[in-house]
Amino acid sequence: MDFGDNDFELREIQRLDGHTDRVWCVAWKPDTGINGVPAVLASCSGDKTVRIWEQNSIGSFQCQAVLEETHTRTVRSCAWSPSGKYLATASFDATTAIWENVGVDFECVSTLEGHDNEVKSVSWNASLGTLLATSGRDKSVWIWEVLPGNEFDCVSVLQGHTQDVKMVQWNPSMDTLFSCSYDNTIKVWVEDDDSDDWHCIQTLGESNNGHTSTVWSLSFDASGDKMVSCSDDLTVKIWTNVGRVQGSHNNAPWKHVCTLSGYHDRTIFSVHWSREGIIASGAADDAICLFVENNDNEVDGPSFKLLLKKEKAHEMDVNSVQWNSGDKRLLASASDDGTVKIWELVCLSG
Repeated sequence: MDFGDNDFELREIQRLDGHTDRVWCVAWKPDTGINGVPAVLASCSGDKTVRIWEQNSIGSFQCQAVLEETHTRTVRSCAWSPSGKYLATASFDATTAIWENVGVDFECVSTLEGHDNEVKSVSWNASLGTLLATSGRDKSVWIWEVLPGNEFDCVSVLQGHTQDVKMVQWNPSMDTLFSCSYDNTIKVWVEDDDSDDWHCIQTLGESNNGHTSTVWSLSFDASGDKMVSCSDDLTVKIWTNVGRVQGSHNNAPWKHVCTLSGYHDRTIFSVHWSREGIIASGAADDAICLFVENNDNEVDGPSFKLLLKKEKAHEMDVNSVQWNSGDKRLLASASDDGTVKIWELVCLSG
């Protein structure tokens, strides 16, 4: 889509109240909000709970379920399996819980233990949801194989980072895992061809135009050929997979394309790339920014421009932003102010 000359507004649709502490993460259930299927959203919080929100027939969101009395500390991250049947939740209590969604009910069917302390992030692989990755303050990344009967087997513990691992994320088009850390780097992990072991094939750091402070979040475009990352260094960076674009294999290196700076003036905690190419960022300046590719200048490779900035999107830090992949341009955000907000990107002209 061309965002060239149109004016856009990020319009607040609804504020979701219910959590009693900061909200860390929001995750849309796959294939909801499309083809008449009501949009479903999960949110997790310092109040040790996960809330499931569902959009009703008149378009407003209501809390459908509260997942509680399982985690004993902050729930830091939540992620749906590709089918939407399972929700994984990562907690500061050093466990990751797996919830099965049956109708309107959620049952905890497995608890993954192994991290020394706080689990910061959880992510399912995109293909079949056959692999799950977790990361934590113990500097490690764990890869779990999903087995029948709600069994999970740890197949690899990856020890490459030197500090707290803030996020793990699978590439949407191949089983390559990415992790970002308090050590200022992003690492790329692949499985060995001749064994079940995983190893790091690339580290994106300051020496290859990477971030100069904690990397908090990363996200991929729909193809998996481009990546966006954000940092405590107040920048958003765009990366491209050089070989993939030229039809090469999984292990092609990632290369820095451009850096977006000057848009947030405090730590950027979250980035998410929509299926139609809009990057959202949320930060400690309480703002949300939206960026799109700038098609005016292809000479020096891709560049990006600010589509809009929503000042005071929340009353406190914005910890998480995520686009719904359905019919409308819905964006969810989570904040230290204890609320989740639903936004719609509305075109005002053109």
